[in-house]
Amino acid sequence: MEGDLANMGKYIGVGLTAIGMGGAAIGVGNIAGNFLAGALRNPSAAAGQTAMLFIGIAFAEALGIFSFLVALLLMFAV
Repeated sequence: MEGDLANMGKYIGVGLTAIGMGGAAIGVGNIAGNFLAGALRNPSAAAGQTAMLFIGIAFAEALGIFSFLVALLLMFAV
């Protein structure tokens, strides 16, 4: 009974970390969408902002990767 309860808590924690991965996906979509909207308004400035686009995507995606690592740690290390 105790092992089942511990496994249930572990799986609930892993499921909650999926929220972090989904949040990262929403963040990347938001960054890319806002860049596209700005590039369509001012195409001449879009080339200068491309590096900032990739930096923003990298930071947002890093949070999703950290969430995935926490899920793996909860699943296999605890």
